[in-house]
Amino acid sequence: MRKRTPMTKAEMIDAVSTASGVSKADAERTLGAFFDFVVTETKKGEKVAWAGFGSFSTTQRAAREGRNPQTGEPVKINASTAMKFTASSTLKQALNGKKK
Repeated sequence: MRKRTPMTKAEMIDAVSTASGVSKADAERTLGAFFDFVVTETKKGEKVAWAGFGSFSTTQRAAREGRNPQTGEPVKINASTAMKFTASSTLKQALNGKKK
């Protein structure tokens, strides 16, 4: 089985434009506004949820010590904030089929 490459931004804009019947420029502005909103709200510690799809939130990663894979030397990894997506049960069912 051939490994698929991720969908590019241009491909996503084209797909949304076609599916919604709006111009590519309108689709790009709308998607851009959505992603900007998600980033702005999650930076403030808010959770952004879309019923039937899932939710975006942030999680804190503690500082830790890692290893350089080439040399084996210890490397300090700073604490960071990471984006987290949690799929809704509706999305999980759509992806995996209904459980009996």
